[in-house]
Formats: sequence, structure tokens, C-alpha cells
Amino acid sequence: MGVGGSIAAQTPPLRPDTSIAIPQYPAPDPQIPAGNQLRPLPAFFHSLLIPGWAQSKLDRKLTAALFITWEGVTLGMALKAGREVGFLQRIYSDSSERVIDKKKERQDWLILLAFNHLFSGLEAFVGSQLQDFPADVKLRAIPGGIGLRAAVAFRMP
Repeated sequence: MGVGGSIAAQTPPLRPDTSIAIPQYPAPDPQIPAGNQLRPLPAFFHSLLIPGWAQSKLDRKLTAALFITWEGVTLGMALKAGREVGFLQRIYSDSSERVIDKKKERQDWLILLAFNHLFSGLEAFVGSQLQDFPADVKLRAIPGGIGLRAAVAFRMP
């Protein structure tokens, strides 16, 4: 054998480094067909119009129920305060302190109602962008210490 021997015979084969396991980003959820995924802006406007609508389309039933419940509470209290304003105006004059306070209370409930619509729309916007995010967040105890470690798989473009 001469000096010009095969290099492949002299070097050991390369093996991949298996000391660090890189989590793979899973494929989109097969239960949600690609055409049925809700886009962010339509999701925002759906839930801005009717709180909880886009959340229910995104299969976030608990979140939708919370927004719908708060919608009912704020709407009911705004209507109740409005009826009380009408009653107090019949009994007292419009400049009465009780009438003014009740009008402020009605205004507070209406503002909470508007914020419920806004927050529902914003939550739907974010939720629609994260609808294919893997739901398997794992928590493990750290060996030999106090605390938790969270592992979330994600993909960087």
C-alpha cells in the first residue's frame, strides 16, 4: 500500500450527536383542517361583535363561556342601573345627587361592557395566531433542588 491510500478507510464514520435532544415541532393539529383555521383579523372582529364567538370557533369553550358570562353580567347590570335612573328621575329632579350617582353607575357598567368586547376580540386575535401551537407543555421537578422546569417545543423560521 502506498502513500495515496483511501482516506475513507482511515477516518471513522461520523455519528450524530445524541447528547442533546432537540424537540421537533409537531405538525398542525389534524383535527383542524387547514381551510377551517380562523385567521386573526376575522377572529378579532367576530369576538368584538359577540364576545366568545371566535373562542368557541377555536374550541376554547371555557374562555368563550367566561366572556359570555361576563357579557351577561355587565349587560344585565347596565340595564338594571338604567331602569333605576328612570325611576329616580320620576321621583327626584334630574340634578339630584342620587340620580347623578346612578347615571355614573350605569356608565361604569357600559364601560365594562365595552372593555369585555375589546378584550374578547384581542384574546381571539392572539388565540387564532396560536391555534396550531403545541399544547403539550411539560413540567418536571428539577433533580436535587427546589423549582420547576418547563419545556415547550417551538420552531424558529
